[in-house]
Amino acid sequence: MQIVSCPSCGAEVKFRSHASVMAVCEYCSTRVLKDADAVKDLGKMSSVLEDYSPIQIGTSGVLGGRPFTVVGRIQLRYSAGMWNEWYLLFDDGKTSWLGDSSGMYTITAEYQGDGELPAFEQLQPGRNYPINGSPYTAAEIRVADCIGGQGELPFAVGDGYQAKVADFRRGTEFITLDYSDGPRPVVYTGLSVTLDSMQCQLLRDDDTIQRAAGRYRGKLDALDCPSCGSGIKYLPGVTANLVCPACHTQIDAASPEAQVLAAGERVAAVPLTIELGATAKINNQDFTIIGMMRRADDEGAQWNEYLMYGPRAGFSWLVETDDGWSGANVLSNWPAWYAPGSAKVTVDKVEFTRLYDYGSVVTYAAGAFNWRVAVGDRTRVEEFEAGQLRLSSESTAQEMTWSRSAPVSADQLALWFGAAFKGRVKAPSKSKPFGNTRYRSTAKYIIWFMLALNAIPLLANFSGTWFLSAVGALAIYLPAVFLDNNDKS
Repeated sequence: MQIVSCPSCGAEVKFRSHASVMAVCEYCSTRVLKDADAVKDLGKMSSVLEDYSPIQIGTSGVLGGRPFTVVGRIQLRYSAGMWNEWYLLFDDGKTSWLGDSSGMYTITAEYQGDGELPAFEQLQPGRNYPINGSPYTAAEIRVADCIGGQGELPFAVGDGYQAKVADFRRGTEFITLDYSDGPRPVVYTGLSVTLDSMQCQLLRDDDTIQRAAGRYRGKLDALDCPSCGSGIKYLPGVTANLVCPACHTQIDAASPEAQVLAAGERVAAVPLTIELGATAKINNQDFTIIGMMRRADDEGAQWNEYLMYGPRAGFSWLVETDDGWSGANVLSNWPAWYAPGSAKVTVDKVEFTRLYDYGSVVTYAAGAFNWRVAVGDRTRVEEFEAGQLRLSSESTAQEMTWSRSAPVSADQLALWFGAAFKGRVKAPSKSKPFGNTRYRSTAKYIIWFMLALNAIPLLANFSGTWFLSAVGALAIYLPAVFLDNNDKS
């Protein structure tokens, strides 16, 4: 470890890694450049925006049996949102980057290779490209600006630094091509991870996160729309993109003073089946409904999607269609090989068969989102099916995502959200115990089939076979009565 004095305020600035060339003074935010035995003042670094990431400088963990410590961070913002890149120092002196975007984590390290790589301008989300001898699917193509930094970093960075990066996926494998320094990209290879899989320690707890985000945002959990004055509920720090439910104005809440991005116009409110701000405990995790958008397909069919956020679980969706409800999560494990129009894809050893391919458009949005959403946003959707499970890919000009969903009953949603859930639940039958005859009807068909099959023996020896036939019929019918009386569906 090397300790130098900040050329601006004189405070100690630590360089734990020999690979680090710059550090941000934690007292005055000066960018300190380490140059041989001297240090230079590169000017101030913008403070990072407080968010809901549990990671912080000093967080430690283990990856592949190798202990590491978080020693730095840069915060990047692009047209649809922002994310963190945490700089990791391993005990053996090696370094890596931990990408932190909306609760999804990827860890990468620089890879030295000589293979041919695609040009940045040629990349399209959803297309496959050969990288390091294997096909990878382009997931996201971004041009982002650095908006803040902390700790030590392996290169000089500050306000005005622009990153041109493209992310690729193949199963759990992850590759980033960084075109920031020229047409020949730097290759970073890695994989998707979770905080639990890395055995992370010294994470920020929920109270610390809430206090930090609240302090930075002036302790706001609601604000007035700068355009029409309507109140908007949101979680400070966790979502930087708001949509006014009254006038549809887009609002940037990533700084202490909310700014209007695009003036909207008053629209007829869409009735919400789950109230914004509704809370639930699901699998011992706390969730809050923070946003809702309505989408329509090419034929005009519409459905609603409710965005949920949990401090530890991240973001997930509840989807309401004419056929019922489903819960959906964004996948970190992609199909190992995917081509548009494929009849089948396999994820986690489950084979999904292609169902639909259609375009969708956002027709209404309200609340808070972890990316910039607006009425008129268009997405190309492909759906696949395996039993009751659904797999969906969604593509735009800049991004592709995969999600997996499973049915959720309205009764379960009512239990989770209580009075905040306005949907229909199945009422108990008013004619119990004989209101449900599903099993008895099936039993009757079986009995008639059995009697028809034994009609000749029964007629030939009625006295010897009728008793056995009656016993058999009762053995089928009585359990059916019991099942009907106890069936809750």
